[in-house]
Amino acid sequence: MVSQAEKGRIFRELHHQPGAFLIPNPWDAGTARLLEMLGFTALASTSAGHAFSQGLPDNGVSLEPTLRHLADLSAATELPVSADLGNGFGIDPESIAETIRLAAAAGVVGASIEDTTGEMESPIHDLGLAIERIRSAVDVARGLSFPFTLTARADNYVVGRPDLKDTIRRLQAFQDAGADVLYAPGLKTLEEIRIVVASVDRPVNVLMGFADVAFGVAELSGLGVKRVSVGGSLARAALGAFLRASREMRECGTFSYGRDAVSSKEIDAMLQQGLSGGNEGK
Repeated sequence: MVSQAEKGRIFRELHHQPGAFLIPNPWDAGTARLLEMLGFTALASTSAGHAFSQGLPDNGVSLEPTLRHLADLSAATELPVSADLGNGFGIDPESIAETIRLAAAAGVVGASIEDTTGEMESPIHDLGLAIERIRSAVDVARGLSFPFTLTARADNYVVGRPDLKDTIRRLQAFQDAGADVLYAPGLKTLEEIRIVVASVDRPVNVLMGFADVAFGVAELSGLGVKRVSVGGSLARAALGAFLRASREMRECGTFSYGRDAVSSKEIDAMLQQGLSGGNEGK
């Protein structure tokens, strides 16, 4: 069994190896195990995917069930798990600090904190408060007994404010506050990503999984990106297949979706292999 300290060390080192690594986002223990069987080296939770699995909209899951979910993911796999903690389940820096403490106690070895407010009229925190929130999270992370990788998110693009200059200003400020990884979800051109990577001195995470983005890991690595995540897109892909199949049954009374479904035998074999200690991708 891999200790949390060892997972933390492995996760930290992944960000300093040549090229970019993929960190897919499972939404429950089963998908975490399957991703491990496929040979990925680390995982990250997805607040959207988890919320959807609970019949809730994104950001609809409160802190306590999120912590139970993180504990389930961490226990399900030998891989390092980083937590999508959204806006940190609070506004003030003290709340962010407590959220990081609780997430680490749940078994994760990293986490991301957004600068979003959850308010439509002013969706992004003032920069001063955003910096203090990250600094508070960093202070807790540095005080843990194992390496904890803190990711700071600048969410301008996600909330409909595609301001590259302000996004870079925020990422640079989060870097100065001590963040280990920087992340601006919503960037959709290679030029935007190139500029962001060149503007900071920390590993950069890039979000993929958009229908209108066609470039891949090789191109991102060439720009200096260190980590590529996919957010809730795997969950949405699964739910897309579920909805198409359900609509076919309801509207047509047919079941052709079964032709594209993975067999129970294949899933059983992968999960049995995981329980026996094997790993198909290693």
